[in-house]
Amino acid sequence: MFYDEGRIYIKAGDGGDGCVAFRREKYVPYGGPAGGDGGRGGDVVLYLDPHLNTLYRFSRKRHFKAGRGEHGRGKTQHGASGETVRIAVPPGTIVYDDDTAEVLGDLTEPGHELLVARGGRGGRGNARFATSTNQAPRIAEHGAPGEERWLRLELKLLADVGVVGMPNAGKSTLLAAVTAARPKIAPYPFTTLQPNLGVVVLDPETEFVLADIPGLIEGAAQGKGLGHEFLRHIERTRVLIHLLDGLSADPLMDFAAINRELAAFGHGLAQKPQLVALNKVDTPEVRARWPEVRAALKKQGYSAVAISALAREGTRELLYQAAQTLAELPEEVSAAELPVFRPGEDEEAFTIEREAEDVWCVHGVRVERLAAMTVWNLDESVRRFRRTLEHMGIVVALEDAGVQSGDTVLIGEREMVWEE
Repeated sequence: MFYDEGRIYIKAGDGGDGCVAFRREKYVPYGGPAGGDGGRGGDVVLYLDPHLNTLYRFSRKRHFKAGRGEHGRGKTQHGASGETVRIAVPPGTIVYDDDTAEVLGDLTEPGHELLVARGGRGGRGNARFATSTNQAPRIAEHGAPGEERWLRLELKLLADVGVVGMPNAGKSTLLAAVTAARPKIAPYPFTTLQPNLGVVVLDPETEFVLADIPGLIEGAAQGKGLGHEFLRHIERTRVLIHLLDGLSADPLMDFAAINRELAAFGHGLAQKPQLVALNKVDTPEVRARWPEVRAALKKQGYSAVAISALAREGTRELLYQAAQTLAELPEEVSAAELPVFRPGEDEEAFTIEREAEDVWCVHGVRVERLAAMTVWNLDESVRRFRRTLEHMGIVVALEDAGVQSGDTVLIGEREMVWEE
């Protein structure tokens, strides 16, 4: 089975907790606060590995979690950062946020990396909160939680030229004849069950990657046959070789049917340059019908060639035409090199929802992070949390919404009882 899709869960490391400690040494009176900060949680990074060609590993391992930061210690010792998790993916992998369907990145070139989850920052120790008016603070923070999400991975093969056509047209035979690839070949339709890649080397200065796409049939764009699973692999090819089965009952009808499927699938497939080749011209029947097929294709604006992939007749001429067409196309800019502008989320914004008569829920990036980082068994931390809510306007907003003493207020995973 060819694994070209995957779904994985990733979790960046939580930050380490800050420490409440005081310096206690002989001959050092009033040593002051000495609690260190927690370490930062590890990130989750996807990177391109040119040695991979499928997403098979994600069929067995779906959960990836980075290391959390170490907690701070006394003597102002900061915790170590958590270990970053690096996940290898094959070239041509597109990364989506599974919940929003947003494209997060497209890994196509060697060296490309994509940060998909940031680790939480470490909580501050009490040494950070010392001021001239509060020289012995008993306050610290928990580490911030790391980001987590489900990702959807989609693999689209990276090839310069794609060979398309009806089943049993000879696509795999052509690939085997002109490259070192060894796809499965047999005298029946749907022999090829997965895309195959090969490198065509015409001379020291001319080479390109050729892809054999599994046979398409009429209705492939709607899910018939095997083509609907592999049509997306044609998206990255720049030139198409449309291979016609010379022994088919009507090669021209096959040609029109495949083009309709390309147009129905969309994504610009119908606009790609096409080179048309009639295969199996080594048989007398196909050689006899070749002039008629060539004339009909010429009327449609296509300059066709006759080849025999099995006898390797005319294949070199076809490949040089493909190389020339590639050279004439304008240089493409990789999607990974295009600037992506994503407006940052307003961390100060918040919303208030009434989930029940006496239950209120506060949503917001900063306020939820603040609730997660507050150490609730330290009075100073609780007072600081309350002051921050007042400063952000959340207290007034809750009162205006109608919150009463004794009501339950939910902020993130924290549940609190409202008091006037």
